[in-house]
Amino acid sequence: MADIKEHHYDVIRRPLITEKSTLVAEDNKIVFEVAIDADKKAIKEAVEALFKVEVTKINTLLQKGKTKRFRGYEGRRNDMKKAIVTLAEGQSVDITTGL
Repeated sequence: MADIKEHHYDVIRRPLITEKSTLVAEDNKIVFEVAIDADKKAIKEAVEALFKVEVTKINTLLQKGKTKRFRGYEGRRNDMKKAIVTLAEGQSVDITTGL
């Protein structure tokens, strides 16, 4: 497994704790918000280095930012890239402790 490097913290922004991510956690999956320009190889290296686990599969999706209005002015939220990381059988990560 790779050594922890500073750019690993730039790839993985934060874990996403939602109702859906809690449901997929039962299937040995974790959901992270990652950098927009991060590819699957970089995400795999970062997760394996930071959490000392073996990653078997990664699914990514790009969520477009919504258009919102505030006090009559229209604005737009930022786009967000999510990564659903599948861990090897028998491995787990406690994301509540932080990075």
